[in-house]
Amino acid sequence: MRRGSVDLTIRTMKCALTIAGSDPTGGAGLQADLQVFSAYGVHGAGVITALTLQDSTGVRGVMPVFPSVALDQLRTLLADITPAVIKIGMLASDDVARSVQLALSGLATPVPTVIDPVLAASDGTSLLERRAWPVLRELMNGAQLVTPNLPEAELLTEINIERTLDRETAAAIFVEKFGCEAVLIKGGHHTGPPDDLLAIRKDSATRMIWLEGERIPGGPVHGTGCALASAIAAGLALDKGLEEAVDHARRFVAARLRGASRLGSGAAFLAPAGKH
Repeated sequence: MRRGSVDLTIRTMKCALTIAGSDPTGGAGLQADLQVFSAYGVHGAGVITALTLQDSTGVRGVMPVFPSVALDQLRTLLADITPAVIKIGMLASDDVARSVQLALSGLATPVPTVIDPVLAASDGTSLLERRAWPVLRELMNGAQLVTPNLPEAELLTEINIERTLDRETAAAIFVEKFGCEAVLIKGGHHTGPPDDLLAIRKDSATRMIWLEGERIPGGPVHGTGCALASAIAAGLALDKGLEEAVDHARRFVAARLRGASRLGSGAAFLAPAGKH
């Protein structure tokens, strides 16, 4: 290279793909996923499943994209770029969910997938049609990790989770019936200690790992579930083991929670990466 010239050597870069809805506030959804990927030093690619009308106080409306648009976005992207990991968030409708399933089934080599099974917004607004739940469960088959919160775990497994044993029973359903390799049931909605449960299937056995949680003072914060799943996905893209990726992601989100601040009149927003 000549003195003063720019080095244009092509370097290998990890890519993480998020399949999610658009949040105009930037606090959750596809926008939040891309911020997390960038914080981890991973290139973020994104396919939009729905547009939302929302602000910091809640969701006003959801408009799924045409199923053919979701399918064509994915097929076009994946024909050229192979991501190191795929994160699936809000799918919005049965037709969009089936389009995503169809596109991913066409991959010559399966890509590790993290699924954040977004069923409803914090204000209760539905973000996935109930008739799409069976497709969501089918997508979980073979996924490296699924990250439901307690209400999502209850709805998808049809178990009333009140005791520690109930959560372990629900976790077993995810890995043994739905077929994912691991599930992280988040405990933030629990009235007691906000501990998380990580269940990992290996061979014919399921290992249950309880992870101590910390309830950080303050009001509601927008997009914590999206950030956690995306951080885990980014860690996996960087070749971290699952347990290491989960541990790092939990600490990453906790640090940003401590620096959360308000932009509007509703929920607060996570601190930008690097400003905890």
